[in-house]
Amino acid sequence: MPGKCPSSSPTSFEAGTPTLRREWESIDDLAAVALERLRERLADHSVELRLPGETPPVFVDAILVVQLFTNLFDNFIKYTPAGSRATVSAVPEGALLRVVVDDDGPGLPPGDPARLFDKFQRGDGEGVIAGVGLGLAICRAIVQAHGGTIRAAARPEGGGARFEFTLPATGTLA
Repeated sequence: MPGKCPSSSPTSFEAGTPTLRREWESIDDLAAVALERLRERLADHSVELRLPGETPPVFVDAILVVQLFTNLFDNFIKYTPAGSRATVSAVPEGALLRVVVDDDGPGLPPGDPARLFDKFQRGDGEGVIAGVGLGLAICRAIVQAHGGTIRAAARPEGGGARFEFTLPATGTLA
């Protein structure tokens, strides 16, 4: 469960391949820990976890995946107006779990969404938002260290942004 002995810190990715302390974890629990960390800042926003009980566990470093969720939720808070809603869902895909974080905010900035994951990259017109543009770069490093992928896109229905990533899981549901 998250909060055990410290493992690789997100900044340790700068020094090379981090040592992951992987265990089987519930994606629901990891997202909930991140939400609890941001509870006060999320007061004017809503995040709903839509993760069915049969969602397979993921084989991950819990501290890093909590940081991944924290960074995604932090961006949601920063870049969407009060009253915005986000949902977290997941679907098994073979040996992976695809996690989707959708929001109903203004969407992604213009340009190539893949560039959002570059270090020090921020969308145009975001100069008044605090931060240095490392949050999504750290997300990508965490996901890639686990053998997964991450991407950003416009949400297909109703506007807003979508971030999806994969993590190693037990495989498909029976």
